[in-house]
Parts: sequence; C-alpha cells; structure tokens
Amino acid sequence: MFNWTEKPVSTLAGGAVIAPDERLPWLQTGAMGIQHVIAMFGATVLAPILMGFNPNIAILMSGIGTLIFFLVTGGKVPSYLGSSFAFIGVVIAATGYAGKGPNPNIAVALGGIVACGVIYILIGAIVQAVGTGWIERFMPPVVTGAVVAVIGLNLASVPVKNMAASNFDSWMQAVTFLCVGLVAVFTRGMLQRLLILVGLILATVVYAVLTNILGMGKPVDLSGIANAAWFGMPTFTAPVFTTNAMLLIAPVAIILVAENLGHLKAVTAMTGRNLDPYIGRAFIGDGIATVVSGAAGGTGVTTYAENIGVMAATRIYSTAVFVVAAVIALVLGFSPKFGALIQAIPLPVMGGVSIVVFGLIAIAGAKIWVDNRVDFSQNKNLIVAAITLIIGTADFTLKFGDFALGGIGTATFGAIILYALLGRARNA
Repeated sequence: MFNWTEKPVSTLAGGAVIAPDERLPWLQTGAMGIQHVIAMFGATVLAPILMGFNPNIAILMSGIGTLIFFLVTGGKVPSYLGSSFAFIGVVIAATGYAGKGPNPNIAVALGGIVACGVIYILIGAIVQAVGTGWIERFMPPVVTGAVVAVIGLNLASVPVKNMAASNFDSWMQAVTFLCVGLVAVFTRGMLQRLLILVGLILATVVYAVLTNILGMGKPVDLSGIANAAWFGMPTFTAPVFTTNAMLLIAPVAIILVAENLGHLKAVTAMTGRNLDPYIGRAFIGDGIATVVSGAAGGTGVTTYAENIGVMAATRIYSTAVFVVAAVIALVLGFSPKFGALIQAIPLPVMGGVSIVVFGLIAIAGAKIWVDNRVDFSQNKNLIVAAITLIIGTADFTLKFGDFALGGIGTATFGAIILYALLGRARNA
C-alpha cells in the first residue's frame, strides 16, 4: 500500500512558491516550523482544555500524529495534525464533564476516540482500494468548501468572546491583527513569510509597553516561566471502552473525513498538485494518529486548517516544514517551561492572532468554491452553502437523547444530506 522508498523532500528551492517536495534552507525551514507550531498551538491547547484533557499530552500527540501522517502519506501532503474541535461536544456528553479542571472520566472518552480512529482507518482503506469517487459524490466542492469555511467561522467567536475581558483587551486584539496585516503587506522575504510569528512578537512588545510600563492593563507575568522545569514527563491515561461512549464519539469519523477532504482540496487548489491519489493514505494516517493519541490520553486529531491558512499566506508548502514543526511539538510536549512561555503570551494577543488565522480558514473554504468554479446560479448549490454557513457559524446544535451534534457536526452532515436531497431535482 505504501512506498516507503519515496523521497518526500528532494529539492532545495528559494522561489516565491515552495512546493511540497521542495524545501528552504534549514534555518529558514526551522523558522517556518516555529511559525506553524505557533499557528496550531492556540487551538491544539484550547480543545483539550475545553474537554478537561492534559494540554501537554495534546501537544505531544500532535507532534507524533504529524510524523505518522508524514510517513503514511510518503511526505507528499503538507499538513499538521492537531486537536479536533469536532470531539468537544460528544466528549462532554459522554463524560458529563462540568467544564472546569481535569476531566475525571477522561478514560471513557479515550475509548470512544480510539474507536473513532479505527473507523477512520477503515474508511481510508476503502478509499485507498476503490478510489474517492463515492466520497466526492457525497461531498463535492460546494460541500467541502462550505465545511472548511464553517470551521473558521464556527471558531470566530472564541477569540472575540473568550479572549477579550475588557475594552483594552479588545483594542489589543485589533492592534495584533493590524500588526500581522502590516507584516503581511509591507514586508518582503522571510519577514513576510513569518507574518504570524513576527506579528505576534510585535503585538506582545506593544502590549508589554502599554501594561508593564504604562499600567494600562494586566501586565505580562514571566514568573511562571522562571519557576517551570525545562523537562518533565506528562501524565498518560489509558482508554476504557464502553458501548455508550463509543456510540457517541465514533461517528465523529464522518466529520473528520469531511474536514480532511476539504483540507486536501484546499491544499490542492493552493499548490496546483493533484493530491487525490493520497486521500486514502491521508485518512489512514489521520486515523492511526487518532488511535495513538487516544491510547495515550490525548484528543482526536485532524489535519489543521490553521496551518493551511499559514500556507495560504506564505505560499510555502514544503512538507519538511511540518516535520520540523512536529519535532518541536514533541520536545515541547515534555517541557513545562514551554507551556509556561505560551501561557505568558497575553490572551488578547493570542486572540488577535486567532482572528487572523480563523479568517484565513474561512477564506480557504471560499477558495475551494472559486477554484472549482462552483455555480451559485444553481439553487441546490446556493441553498447548501447558505444553510451550511449559517448553522455552522451559529453553532446550531441538535440533540438525540444524550447525543448532541454541535455546529460543525450539524453543518457537515447537513451539507451532505442537503446536497444529496436537493441534487435529485431535475432543475436544481
């Protein structure tokens, strides 16, 4: 099934666009890897916190998962694997998590996550054997574009509502995304390619001046960094398999398929490389990574739209960058000091960066429509996209007994079902 003799990154390049099988000089590749770690960090840590999981385990598993994905896809698909938000609602429902502190029933959720990963692997194996035609009939570009856009739009309220406790914080979010925008437009070369990282640093400096020196807000506190150990072993948790939890959590595999397919289509559109032959392998790699993560105490993982947003802005698609990012995540998973460093980044600054990244995700979804020339004069396409965007953005939730399907889930299944139903009409 897999050709382990492939050479995924074989060409040293320095043009305006860096292809998946090309790489920058290692120093620049390392800098880009750091930027991808920063881009994924907020969501990868936020998701486990919302479910009561250990963030250090989540970071560690994101690195391991990304390396697994790199190996299974032969290094041909530029993607980072991080904590999936699609699991939040079902994990909370399965465990009865109260929303604060460690989740006392995490083991039960882990059993469901492992089961989800197994189903995901089976879907990938079928795709690898018979192709993607059957999936693409259910999830054409109008559906995948809507699902990708919804992921960004659904997360939009997180920085706006949860990362700005005061008027000053809101202004600092504005300063942050302005810094990123200025770097993106008015710089050139590596500075421009590191727009997220450089913008974050600039905004943090501005924040420190306004708070630590001028006393306008909560000052930057570096004491946690000084007191934290450089290295420490995270606490692993073994899964417990119960029928109820598995029935609740395992169906998330369908959402992961839609997410992954949408992400791959977005990367295909950006790179001009046909990634269809690798879709089955991508599903299998993501599924194996989810099983490994769940078996160790981590969240389910998925290809990360945040990192696709960074690729869209930088036009660097080298898979070597993601290997570097994965290795950095591995090291950071064992470093309480790094966790303290990230915690020291002012919340409004992280919120401003999140606004940029989530916005780039939404635009990546729209780009799928444009690149595939989705015809919105057809009512079926218009209705599918319109309803999907609204129910996903508004976090429309449907409950089936103890099972709750949140915004991303209802948008995903809704888009698939709507397209299947409306597509039957002759004059759709």
